[in-house]
Amino acid sequence: MEKLTQRLIGYYRYYGITDNSLSLATFRYLVRKLTFKWLNKRSQKRSYNWRSFDTMFECFKIPKAKIYVNIFNLKEDISYIL
Repeated sequence: MEKLTQRLIGYYRYYGITDNSLSLATFRYLVRKLTFKWLNKRSQKRSYNWRSFDTMFECFKIPKAKIYVNIFNLKEDISYIL
């Protein structure tokens, strides 16, 4: 879960720009769905149901999608490029 958290933060920092919040939320949803699937493949019976999985996801503090860069504020900082 630590590696998952690190990778999600890296993904959010790279793709977290203005107007990309829907794509980030979709990506987090798909990661959550695949993690649930992978964790339930560890044995013949299901390891998690959605309620316990959500509790575990909150316990490990998996980050939510966040916008890190506002491209409209960048215009003031780097006006020499534009």
